[in-house]
Order: sequence, then C-alpha cells, then structure tokens
Amino acid sequence: MAVRDAARGPPGPGRDEETAALLFERAHYRHDPCWLLPVPPRLCLACMLELLPEPCVSLVRKKHVLSCFQDALLRHASLVMPLVARDQRICIHFISMLFELLCNVEDGSVTDLCIEVLIQLTTQLKLEQTIHCLLDECHKELCNMPSMRGSLATLTLLGKLVDAVPLLADKLVMEHSDLMEHLLRGLVYPNEGVQASVCYLYGKLYSSPVAAEMLSGHFREKLCPLFLSTLDGAQTKELQINCLGLLRQLLKYDLFVSLIMNKSALAESTEGVEGTPGKTSLPLVLKKLLLSRDETLQVASAHCITAVLVHSPVKHAPAFIHADIPEFLFEHLSSSSEVLVWSSYNCLILLAEEPLFFSKCHTVYGIESVVRSLQGSLKMNNTELHKQGLLLFAEILTRQPEEIKLFTSSAICRDAGRALQEAVRSPVLEVAAEALKAISAFLRKDHQSTPPVQYRELRALLEAMLSRCADFSQTPLSRRPLGHASSRDSGKAILRRGKFLLSTLEGFRNACRLAVEFQSEPSAQENPFTAPSAEKEDTLEAFSEFLLSACDSLCIPMVMRHSEQATHPNLMEVFLSILHSLFIIVPHMKEKFSKKLASSSFIRLTLELKARFCSSLRHSALNQVCSSFLYYMILNLLSAPEKTEPLSKEELSVVSTFLQHGLPHISSRNPESLAFLSDRQYMEKTARQRQYCILLLFYLAYIHEDRFVSEAELFVAVQSFLLSLQDQGERPPLVVFRASIYLVSLCQDKDRALDEAVVSAIRKFLEDIPDLHLVYTHHPLLLKFFLSYPALMSRFGHRVLELWFSWEESSYEELDDVPSAGQSPLPASLAALFHMLRSSPSILLILLDLIYSSSVDTAHKVLIVLRMFLRRNEDVEVGGLIRGHFLLILQHLLVEHGASPSEASGNLPLLLSLLSLVQLKNMSEQELDSMAMKLLHQVSKLCGKCSPADVDILQPSFNFLYWSLHQTTPSSQKRAAAVLLSSTALIELLEKTLALTWTKVDSPRTELLCSAWLLTASFSAQQHYASLQVHQTLSVDLDQVLKVLSFPKKKAALLSAAILCFLRTALQQSFSSAFVTLVPSEAQPPLAPENTVLAPLGTSQVLSLVIGLQNLLVQKDSLLSYACVGCLEALLDYLHARSPDIGLWKSSNNPGRLMFPIAFHVVSQPWNRFLLFTLLDAGESSFLRPEILRLMTLFVRFQSSSVLSHEEVDHVLQGAALTDLSTLSNTTLQALHSFFLQVQSMGLLADHSMAQTLQTSLEGLTPSTSSAQPPLDMLYLGGVAVSLSHIRD
Repeated sequence: MAVRDAARGPPGPGRDEETAALLFERAHYRHDPCWLLPVPPRLCLACMLELLPEPCVSLVRKKHVLSCFQDALLRHASLVMPLVARDQRICIHFISMLFELLCNVEDGSVTDLCIEVLIQLTTQLKLEQTIHCLLDECHKELCNMPSMRGSLATLTLLGKLVDAVPLLADKLVMEHSDLMEHLLRGLVYPNEGVQASVCYLYGKLYSSPVAAEMLSGHFREKLCPLFLSTLDGAQTKELQINCLGLLRQLLKYDLFVSLIMNKSALAESTEGVEGTPGKTSLPLVLKKLLLSRDETLQVASAHCITAVLVHSPVKHAPAFIHADIPEFLFEHLSSSSEVLVWSSYNCLILLAEEPLFFSKCHTVYGIESVVRSLQGSLKMNNTELHKQGLLLFAEILTRQPEEIKLFTSSAICRDAGRALQEAVRSPVLEVAAEALKAISAFLRKDHQSTPPVQYRELRALLEAMLSRCADFSQTPLSRRPLGHASSRDSGKAILRRGKFLLSTLEGFRNACRLAVEFQSEPSAQENPFTAPSAEKEDTLEAFSEFLLSACDSLCIPMVMRHSEQATHPNLMEVFLSILHSLFIIVPHMKEKFSKKLASSSFIRLTLELKARFCSSLRHSALNQVCSSFLYYMILNLLSAPEKTEPLSKEELSVVSTFLQHGLPHISSRNPESLAFLSDRQYMEKTARQRQYCILLLFYLAYIHEDRFVSEAELFVAVQSFLLSLQDQGERPPLVVFRASIYLVSLCQDKDRALDEAVVSAIRKFLEDIPDLHLVYTHHPLLLKFFLSYPALMSRFGHRVLELWFSWEESSYEELDDVPSAGQSPLPASLAALFHMLRSSPSILLILLDLIYSSSVDTAHKVLIVLRMFLRRNEDVEVGGLIRGHFLLILQHLLVEHGASPSEASGNLPLLLSLLSLVQLKNMSEQELDSMAMKLLHQVSKLCGKCSPADVDILQPSFNFLYWSLHQTTPSSQKRAAAVLLSSTALIELLEKTLALTWTKVDSPRTELLCSAWLLTASFSAQQHYASLQVHQTLSVDLDQVLKVLSFPKKKAALLSAAILCFLRTALQQSFSSAFVTLVPSEAQPPLAPENTVLAPLGTSQVLSLVIGLQNLLVQKDSLLSYACVGCLEALLDYLHARSPDIGLWKSSNNPGRLMFPIAFHVVSQPWNRFLLFTLLDAGESSFLRPEILRLMTLFVRFQSSSVLSHEEVDHVLQGAALTDLSTLSNTTLQALHSFFLQVQSMGLLADHSMAQTLQTSLEGLTPSTSSAQPPLDMLYLGGVAVSLSHIRD
C-alpha cells in the first residue's frame, strides 16, 4: 500500500498538474506501479485503460492521454510494448477499448489519433490474434451499421491497417469477403470522405496480386461502373487522389485495363442516345483531370494514361485520340513541372504509334508546343527528359508537311537574314528565343525597302523558325552538343514559353504588314533582275500566297489550340490583325478564305472575344480589330454568296454603312443579343443598325453551318424584329430581310407555325420588293416556308418554285431513268420537295404553270421532278387535279394562239408529256368523266391546228388520245371515238401524217408515224364496231402499205407493227370501213376473174404480203411477231371468206389448169415449215410462246400437214402436258387452249389419255389462277404509247 501511495505522488495541491491529468485519480491507487512509465510522460497504462471509456471524463483529457501514449510509443517503445504485450487479454481489451472510442467519438482529431495508436500497436505487437481481433471489430461495426454515415473512421482504419500490414489484403479478401458489399455501399454514399476511404482501401487490396485476382469478378460485375462514376464526379482533392491511386493499381493488370476501356467505349457509343443511362468514359475523365489546374492531378492523370497505353498502344490509343487527349497533353508540355512534362512525353510517344494520331491532325496542333517544350527542357539538367522530348519531336517531324516556307527579302539585308537563319537553328534554346524577337524586328519595311526585295530569302527566314527543330531532332543523341544552357530558373523558363507564341505571331504580323506596304510600291512587286524564263518565285504575289498558306495551316490551328487553354487579349488582337491583313494581301482569295473562316466558327469566336473583353469600353484596340475583321469578312461573304444572288454595288454600300456604325457597339453575349433583337420598343437609327448587324452575323453563321444560337430563341427574336419594323413603318435593307426570312425558315419548329401577324408582315415586305430573287436563299426549308402558308404561297409560290428549280444544279435525269422496281434514295432537297407535294397536292398546279411559262431548262427540271413524283407516289391521287388545271391552260392557249399553237410556248410538249404520264398512271380501266371528254376535245382541236412537222406537240398528244381510247371501258371508248371522229381537222392531219410514211422528204420521226397508224387503226375499229357517224373519211394508199411491209425500214419494228395493226383491222372489216378509204396509187389493169373475188387485193399482192409477214416474223421481235400473226390470221380469214370452197377451181387464163383455194395455198407453202422451225430454234420451250402457238393453230386449222405433221402436233401436246401450266402467262394459256381445241376439232388427237389430261389441266387453270405475273397492257416504248392487247388481239 505504501508503494502505491508513493506511486501516486504527494497529495494535495502541490501535485504536478501534468501528471494529475494523465492519472485517473479515483482508480490509480489500485494500480500496480509496474503500469506507471518511469520516464516522461509519466503515464499509467492502467489508468489509461480505465479513463478512456469513462463517460464523465472530458474528450480533451482523453485526447491528451492518447497523445501522450502515442508519444511514449514513439519514444519509448521498448518500455511500453512489453507492458502492453505481457497479458494478451489486456492487449485485446486495450485494442477493443481504443476501437470503441474510435467509433463513438466524432472529433476528427481524436479519431485520427486513435487510428494512429491502433496502427502502431498492431504493427509493433505483431500478434496475429490482435490483428484478427481488430479485423473482427471492424467487420462487426460495418455489418451492424444501418447506414454508411459513421463508417468513415472504420474504413480509414482498415485502409491504413492494410497499408501497414500488406499481407492483410489477402486475408481480408479471403476471410471477410462480405465486406466488399459494404465497400460498395460506401462508394455510392453521398460523402466524399467515405468514398475516399473506400477507394483508399480498395487501392490497398488491389495492390496485392492474389487479392486482385480474387476480386476480378467483383470488379467486373459491380465495382467498375461505380468506380468510374465516382472518379468522374469527384470534387475533393482527397477523393480524386485516392481514386487515381486505385486506378493506378488496377491498371497494372491487363484484365482490368480491358474491362475499363471496354466500358469506356460502350459509354462513348451510347452517348446522346435517348433512354440510355449515363455512363462514364475513362479517357474523358482523365481529360477533365488534365484540364484541372492542380499539377498533382495532371501528373497522376498522365501516369494513368501511360499505364493504359503500355498494355497495347494499338488497341487503346484510338480511344484517347478521339477524346482529344493529345491536344491537352501538348498543352501540358508548356508546364514548368519536369514530372508533368516527362509524363506527357511518355503518353505522346505511345500515342504516336497509332496512325490515327497523325490523321486527326494532332501534330499540326501540337508541333509548336513540342518546340517550346524542348526549348525549356534543354535548360534543365535532366537527360531523360531531353531524350523523351527529342524522341517525340523526331517522330512528329517525319510527318510534318513541308509546304510552310518562309523566306526573307532585300539583297542589302541578305547577309543579315542568313545570320538570323543560323541563329534560329542554333542548338541553344536561348539563342533561338532571342532570334524570334530579332526576326520580328527584321520584318519591317525599313529593313527591306531597297529593291530588289528578295522574297525567296524572306521565305527562307520565316521557314527557319520551324525547320530548326527538325534539324536538331535528326541529330543522334549521343553526338548532341554539350554547350546548351541548363538554367534551373523555372520562373524565367515559364516567362519565355509564355511569350513564345505571342512573339511568333508578332513576327508573322510584321511579315503581313510588310506585304501590305509593298503593294503600293511598283519596284517591290518582283525582282527586276530575274531572267524572263526563270520561275516567278521572287514576286510579291508568290510571297503573299505563302503568307496565306502559312496562316491557314499554322497560325490558325496554333491560336485555336492555345485559346482553349488560355485567351489573352493581346494575343488575339495580333491574331485577328493578321487575318484582317490577309484579306488585303491576297484579294483574289479573300472570298474563299472568308468562307473557310466562317465555316470554322470564326464569327462565333470573334463575338465571344468582344463579349468577354470589350464590354465597358475595355480593350478598345481589340474591339477595333475584331470589328474590322468582321466588317471585311461579312463584305467578302456577301460579295460571293452561296445559293443566293450577290449584292449589287448599291446594296453593298448600304451594308457597309450600317456595319461601320453597328459593329463597334456589339459587345454582348448571345442571350443579350437575342434579347436586344427581340426588343419591340421604339428603335433609334443607331440601335436599329446594331440589330441589322446582329441579324446579319447570325445569318452568315447559319449559312456556313455554325449554329451557335438556339434555334427556338432565334425564331422568336426574328419574329419580334419583323413586327418591330412593321410597327415603325420601316423597310429594312434587302440583305437584312433576306437574312430574316432565311433564319425564320430554318429555325421554325416542325409543330409550330408563325403568327398571322408575322406572316402578314412578311407578305407586305415581300410585296414591296421588285423581285423575289433579291431575297431568295436556296434551301429546302425556305421553300417549305413559302409553301406552308396560303397567304405566301398564293402570292409568291409560283416565283419561289421557279427560283428553286433554277438554283437546283442537277436535273435528276439519272434518277428519272431508274425503273420503279430499283428506286434509289432521293437527294435531300428532292425528298423535301416530294414531302411538300404529298402534304399539299395543290402545289402541283403551280408546277404545271411553271412547265408552261418558265424557261425550257427550268420546265424540263420540273417535268422530270413531277414525273418521278408520280411514279414514286402511286397512292397520291392527283390525276383529276392536274387534268383540270391542264384543261384551263389548253383552253387559254387555244383562245390566244388558235392559229399557230406551236408558237404559244416552247414548253407545251412538256405539259402534254406530263398529261400522258398522268393518263398512264391510271392502270385500271375507268369511265371517262366530263373533264376527260373535254380534254379529249381540246387535245384533238390542238392537234387539228398543227402540221405533221409539229412532232414535239403531236407525239404526246397522240399518246394521250391513244391511251384515252384504250384505257377505259367499252362504253367510254365509244363516246371517246365519237368525239375524236367529229374532229375533221384531226382526221385530215392523220391522213397527211400517214402519207408521209412512204416519203423520204420531210418525213417526221418514226415515233409519230407509229402513233398515227395506231390511232387510225383504233378509230377504224371503234367506228366499225359501233357504227359511228363519219364526218371525214381518211384515204390510205393500199399499194404503198403493202410495199412498206414488203420492204420495211431498218430499226422500225414498232412502225411495222403499227401498220400491221391497221392492215389487220382493214382485213377484219373486209375493206368495207366507212371511215377508211383504200385508194390505188396509180391506174391498175382490169382484174382477172379469180382476183375479183379477193378485191381490192390481188393474188400477187396476197403472196407478196405473206412473204413480207414471213420476213418480219424471222426478226423474232416479240411485239412485231404478235402483229404479224394477228395480220396473218385476219388475212387467212379474209381469204377463206372470199374463197370458202375446199374443192378445186379453174383459172380463167388457163382453163385446163386446176387451182386450190387461195387460203389453203398460202398456208401450205414449204417456206412456212422453214419459218416455223426457225422460230422454234429459240429454245426448248419456244413452242409455248403465244405467237408460235397461234401460228401453229393456223396451220392445223387449214390442214397444212406439210408444214406441221400429226406427229409434230403430238410432240407439241406432249411437251405442253409436261409443263407446269401455272407458270405460264394468261396470253400463253389462251393461245395453248385455242391450239388444243383446234387440234381436237380436226380429229388429230392420237394419244387420248394425254389429251384428256391436258384438257383437264387447261380447263382447271383459269387465267386468274395463273401464278405468272400479268404483263402491263399499256406500255411506253421509245416515246410511243402502245396497248399490247391492241397489237396482239
């Protein structure tokens, strides 16, 4: 007891206050003195065990006790650890007590202290049971925790414990695998401290190869997407660092690299797809970290990129290149951090193994950064950094284009220029940096004013700024000079690199200024001492074009890349002044250059610069440069516009005025500009000019596909602007109104229409314009805009469609030639027009007017478009609409140009062609309504007023009349024929046209003759069938008809078929038509008695006709064969009717000679057998062709066994019985059925069972059940309307 009292020390107020704070007074007297440390801090471990869990003890005192214990562990571990380890139960109790304190205390400093003490105890005790105890306590705490709110301390302890004892990673994964689910909960818990602890613990677990392999499934199935999302959304540096640490561990394994990159590729492929949940791409996340201003994060991000690429650059580099990672890596080459530059070099070298790295033009953007980085790195004493930088630079320079060439001028300054070239090629970077400043000063007029100006030398000098690095990179590293600077002053290096781009641009601006100044000096245009035969390289023009090329390929990409990192007003002022001067330097390229700049978003860039730096009268010099650049670019674009008329000089003068006054006052952002444009309050002249400028800038940006303003907001703003103009009674300049209606057209929402007030205002403005072409811009949406509103379409629809077709570059003839079965996709503009035609068929009426009234080229385009529309949109019923409007046009034409309609309009044939196409579109037979009858009447009147020479009008007219006769019902045919027969002028025209068939002079095209013969045959058949009244007979020379058939024209099969159709009709009518009169061509001798029976034909004519038919059949033309067989059938019927007796008859010339009936004589000619076998030689199943079956039917009918024997008849029937009849066409089935019936009636069936089978098949197979595709009856052959049934039957 005395010992304990001594240990407690002297009682009362004299006790040391620090010792009293470390001892638990009410329990210390019970403790053995061995627990008291003999050295400061005088801490009793037993008191500590009782004090820490005591609730009545303040947290400050507990923290002090823990701090002292930690200090004792660090300073006197040899004294403390034996005390703690002497009893394992005490040890476990001590650890449990510390863990309980850790879990129950919310003070961060106390928890950190507890964690440090627990880690020190665990690592120094090295007792497995102690570690198990601590792991079990952590496991139990996480499992019993309802949420992850209080898990931070436990997770932090686990992470540091695994870090201190790496072997615990495998044990934790194997024995406490369910902890992974709690870690996932922590990863999604909305506390970045908890997330950081989870990532830290995961990083330690995946640092063990065994644990990483066991956790591979966990990562693939659960962790990967959560981790990428966490990395992407990390805001605190702690979480970002821990995430990158975990990523570095994961990227050591090829499996995890593949999983992460595959997830990233999937995220990029589904980006922007509706309904797809948000996913994270690793390249984009690392790109964001590269853009951060924290150097540590930038270095870690670069290391992670390198860790991915080392597994397979070819496989993984494209993903980083598509994410524009090289661009930002090039920017980091300007960093003062050697670690960051070295890391960026490693990434870029691996990326350079992929060809996509160069095809995406990253070297163009990054070459200047590589040069500046090498200049800075050579000042540092880091050999590895030198090697990596030169390796990357050599790779890039091997692909760098050589067309960027700079050269100097002036013979007097030639030596100075060459000295500067040597200086800029120096391996010492400081010399090169200074050389840039010298070149900038050297490129002044006073240095180059003495002629002749050596432009080749000037070009070489400017070229040297780029070529020096190429020369240096090609030098082997082992032989590199050692005299380069190695300054470690990073501040100076950053300053030099910061000024490098500005110095380069200043030098280039001075070169441009030099070219501008030399334009006013004739002596500086070219070198007068150059030989006349030499190439003109030493000229100002060549030098100016070089400056433009260099700016386009070097300066612009370089500044754009730099502006993404940092935008400096001074730099942008120099840059825009360069672009401005190039408009003056190369005037013949200014329009093309301006278009390229506008399409590259330079309007947007300049407006953003003015809004950012030039508001509140700041940076007046930059504002002036921006305004001048926009002024000249706008005028250049308006002088050579795309898809619209160029402005006149007067209009350009007006535009120039309001641009000069308005552009300097524009310094607002886009929302503010839209609000200003929407303001409907009273506008002063200066404010209105600003509105004009803003509207024109938006218009030109949209024209060149730079839509940086919201379409919906711009749509509303332009409407308000137009209404404001109307309210103030102002008429805007034509170019401003052109811009207004163009923007309204493009920005109009699909489901949102303009207010009637806006439409009315637009119409009033348009009515005050002399012609619509002054404000027309060629675009499908502008056409749709005019045709969507009745108020605009009724007034301007005709003109806007005319302008549309006049601006269309293609006539679409290649699309019109494609058959409907193989339709190709339509161009976008044509598809848009077709959509409008389908939604509003009344537009077709305007197109019809265009065909009639426009120029021939425009009308031809319209006809092709309408023809394609009708063919591709068979479901659209527009026939009545077109025919009605065409009737009005035709009536108007006949009233005004009744005497000579061919002089009315050169487009009348196109209209008639379209009318024929509409008629052809009606494939089914329909009754002719009153409109159709009126059209027939008007077209027949039109034809009657033409001569046979008016082929362009007559051909489509004859086609229409022919189709109208054959594509309708029998009752309508009768009415139509009556109408046409009443036109005596039409009949007279037909007679004149037919007579031209056998004339060689003034003969019209063969197509017109074909149509004339077909029409005559149709008229004759209808008149004879219906006994119609004849107002005018038509005379035909029969001898000439027979002569033409005997000696047909070359390549005129269709004409022969048409004449045969006419002759067949005459034979069927026995030459007794009241409409057609057959007249002899000259005086004929008296007919013999046997010829009077066949009159008006003679025997010789019959035989000549038969020979002609045989010759025509041998041509094997399908349509001609139908006509020949039909004519032969009619001829034999005619001969048989005139000479029906089967017996013999006597010749009047030779009474002793016996003659056979003429029909039998014709059929039995030996030549017919040769003809038949010639036709059958076309193939195995050629006997099943309809015309051959009909020909054989004739031979059987007239018992011509010498031509077709009984055995051959049986052979034909057997072949037909073996054929699948369902595959035959209806025409073939009809011909086969007729042949079979004829054979049966003649008693020629030898095999009755076979005949019975064939008969059953024929009777059971009606035309409707045939599977063969029925052929179209109405065809358009070589511009001639033809009815197959008319030719065939």
